[in-house]
Amino acid sequence: MPFRSGPGGITVRLRVTPRGGADRIEGRGEDADGEPYLKLRVSAVAEKGKANDAVLKLLAKAWRVPRSSLSLLSGETGRIKVVKIEGDAEKLMAHIGASLESP
Repeated sequence: MPFRSGPGGITVRLRVTPRGGADRIEGRGEDADGEPYLKLRVSAVAEKGKANDAVLKLLAKAWRVPRSSLSLLSGETGRIKVVKIEGDAEKLMAHIGASLESP
């Protein structure tokens, strides 16, 4: 599972494809070491933080959480990123898990 509970919220591990033609969450995947991640595409280019901003906006919209509750913890210049979502971890896990399972 690409999600982890922590103090004050949850973290999610992402693999992002910039200039992907559209902004969308594509599902789950694993890297070569078996570490899970959530696959995303954003249409923004990976320059001056544009793709990172697009990722945070996409997640906020898809998961119906305030954009201000999302922050990039790591991966600013890489494809693998870790994002923190502030809030009640249990409620967030249930809400986001349900949104990923619905079509």
